[in-house]
Amino acid sequence: MCSCSSSNMAGLKHSRSSCWICAVFLMLAARVVAQTDASNVQTVADANWTLILHGEWMIKFYAPWCPACQHLQTDWESLGRQSESLGISVGRVDVTQQPGLSGRFLVTTLPTIFHAKDGNFRKYVSSRTIEDIQAYVVQKKWEMVEPVPGWRSPSSLLMSGMANLFRLSVWIRQIHTYLTNTLGIPSWGSYVIFAIITLFMGLMLGLMLVLIADCIWPSRPKRREKTVVIVKEEVSEEEVEDILTEEKHASDLDNESERVSGDESTEEEGAMSDGATAGSDQPPPEGAAESSVRKRKPLEKNTTDGT
Repeated sequence: MCSCSSSNMAGLKHSRSSCWICAVFLMLAARVVAQTDASNVQTVADANWTLILHGEWMIKFYAPWCPACQHLQTDWESLGRQSESLGISVGRVDVTQQPGLSGRFLVTTLPTIFHAKDGNFRKYVSSRTIEDIQAYVVQKKWEMVEPVPGWRSPSSLLMSGMANLFRLSVWIRQIHTYLTNTLGIPSWGSYVIFAIITLFMGLMLGLMLVLIADCIWPSRPKRREKTVVIVKEEVSEEEVEDILTEEKHASDLDNESERVSGDESTEEEGAMSDGATAGSDQPPPEGAAESSVRKRKPLEKNTTDGT
């Protein structure tokens, strides 16, 4: 009987303790929910960042270790509680957890505040007090601020690539920390590993680009080389010898014709010179002698008359 009563008492105590634990857990969960509902500040991440492309938003980029961010936290939560009356949505981005968004918005200082209106983003550069932020929204002071250019818009292709680069940098830093702290590799060893990986990836990328270029723009063969190869293949050795003999025979004929023409020209010149000498040896005709005598007689008369 005593053993039964003791076991019942132990069961009751255990059930009471479990009930107390459940009650405390429920109270903490309700408190957390109440705090999140009271602040009404939405956490923006890579998975849901496209929500800020619609409607009017005020987004804060912060880091837990940043003193200025901690100083702004109270005012930002109060802005979130007033978001419904202001007709806006309030969000926050932890850059330590969301490096892609910090690269997409090109965040370089903390805290950084952006105003978004239907996909148009403007950087808030005024005072960070709750009154000034409310006036910025209510009085629509954001209309006097130039929006971010299209090529720097978070939804642009360039900023998407920047987000990937920021994620890659964080991933490389985590690997470096793992190699140095967990595996005990010195820092210079980690740098050497990254350098080798970078060179290998560069070689592979260059090879892929060359292959793609060859597939898209194949190299054209040279036509002259092809014709020379075809001629060499078609012409045989016997045909080459025949061509050489024909050329030699033609050259011999040309030489012989030149020699014959030279002999004929010399013979003609000799005949002409013989005829000239023969003509000089023959006596002049009688008519020519008489005419010369007749010419001389009047000359003699003239000379006698003059005397």
